[in-house]
Amino acid sequence: MIGEKIRELREVNNVLLRQLAAQLDIDTALLSKMERGDRPFRKEDLVKIASIFEVSDRELLTLWLADKVLRIVDNESYKKESLQLVLNSI
Repeated sequence: MIGEKIRELREVNNVLLRQLAAQLDIDTALLSKMERGDRPFRKEDLVKIASIFEVSDRELLTLWLADKVLRIVDNESYKKESLQLVLNSI
């Protein structure tokens, strides 16, 4: 989710992967892995990305957190039930 959104923001704004990586002070290969979902984004990088593309950091951080939750529950048998309990408790 979050990787797809970052790629979309880059493409809409005609920003190359290496250009964004330089602005974030990270390796281009690492950013590529993050966009593909092979590596997680860091929260602080998403705040910078929101500033760079002038979008809401709330949207990016929401997608980031959703990705984190999905990675944790992805292969679990009772994920829907567990997530429903979490939703009910917050």
